[in-house]
Amino acid sequence: MWTIPNIITMLRVLLIPVFVVVYFLDWEWARQAGAFIFWFAAITDWFDGYLARKLKQSTAFGAFLDPVADKLIVAAALLMITHSYNTVWITIPAILLMSREVYISALREWMGQQGKSDIVAVSFLGKAKTMAQMLALIGLLSEMDYFMGYPIYWVKLGYVLLYFSAILSAWSMVSYTVAAWKSLTEKKQNS
Repeated sequence: MWTIPNIITMLRVLLIPVFVVVYFLDWEWARQAGAFIFWFAAITDWFDGYLARKLKQSTAFGAFLDPVADKLIVAAALLMITHSYNTVWITIPAILLMSREVYISALREWMGQQGKSDIVAVSFLGKAKTMAQMLALIGLLSEMDYFMGYPIYWVKLGYVLLYFSAILSAWSMVSYTVAAWKSLTEKKQNS
């Protein structure tokens, strides 16, 4: 259980309350510091998976905790941006993204119980959604459109990427559902 990748994943979970507290501190760069912590946590997600494969330290505990850690920190970030921006234009895609995560988690759990988890394994579409979502959240959390007086349009890009990730999210949800449809609609055999 105490492998390097698992420790990194646990660190990501422990960063969630730090991220939330820092983001809401009453000082000038709190939002940017919170966005940096979120970015750091996102990088550890890639890093722990890479190390698990490279060091041959994949474990059942890591396979369980990694997606949980991802969903927890993303859910926290989505809640935080809906609070900070307080607009339907952020709330609607945030609800869609969170709903998709719950739906796909339940679908994967059910398919796993049927011994068919490979049908709903992570796809390129899911990975693209995650990348767009993470970049959107970093931009929106940072609330930065200017850096040292120069326009960088992080927030505007964050809005665009949030909607792009919501579209990819809906698309991947439909794609996973279609892939699992035969299993979902089979009649149960009475034994």
